[in-house]
Amino acid sequence: MKLTRPKSLKEMVVDELRERIIDDRLNLGASLSENTLAADMGLSKTPVREALQQLQLEGLVEVMAQKGTFVVRIGAEDVLQISELRKVLELAAIQLAIERNHEALVDIMSEIMVGMQLAYDTKDMVSYQKLDGQYHQAFIDLCGNKYLRDAYSQIAARTQALRSRLSRLTELNSRSIVQHHKVLGAIRTKDIPALLKELELHIEETKVAYLEVLEHGAMSERETETP
Repeated sequence: MKLTRPKSLKEMVVDELRERIIDDRLNLGASLSENTLAADMGLSKTPVREALQQLQLEGLVEVMAQKGTFVVRIGAEDVLQISELRKVLELAAIQLAIERNHEALVDIMSEIMVGMQLAYDTKDMVSYQKLDGQYHQAFIDLCGNKYLRDAYSQIAARTQALRSRLSRLTELNSRSIVQHHKVLGAIRTKDIPALLKELELHIEETKVAYLEVLEHGAMSERETETP
């Protein structure tokens, strides 16, 4: 039996702050105070500082000279560029995953899809969006190309932060669940043309939804202090 190394304090803080950013407990553009976060978690500043440095590498935190540390601000141009890169990487990854790990891909994505359908049916949109992220990450993980995985890791957290902020858009969710079923169906039958068409449409529709949310101010910069 393999033993699992316990997480370090820094890793636990990274996980906690990442979750707070992704699920919108920490708003986009929010100011981050090491002192406040450390007091909130009952920790010293050192693991908090190290965690913020890690989240900066993940693109979830930005440090502005003489201003401080903030949750990343995601504007329209960021959404466009993230969506462009998603198309390039996800369309390539899903074809490689089918070619190299088809059986495992179907098994893992089928299990995730069951959870997504249950979350959708019970209107648990927080769980739905988390599973949505796992759904897309599955074919990235199974593509068999570590450089592609590394490239995707540069946008994965920001994509999930955006995704979670769409959880109340009922019409988008209803289209999303259908699209995810279609993508999985095409994976099962190895229908590559249908698969690529459906996945590209899905990414494009979420891009448009992100831009609409930005335009209406729901994801605008809010200079709030860390709770």
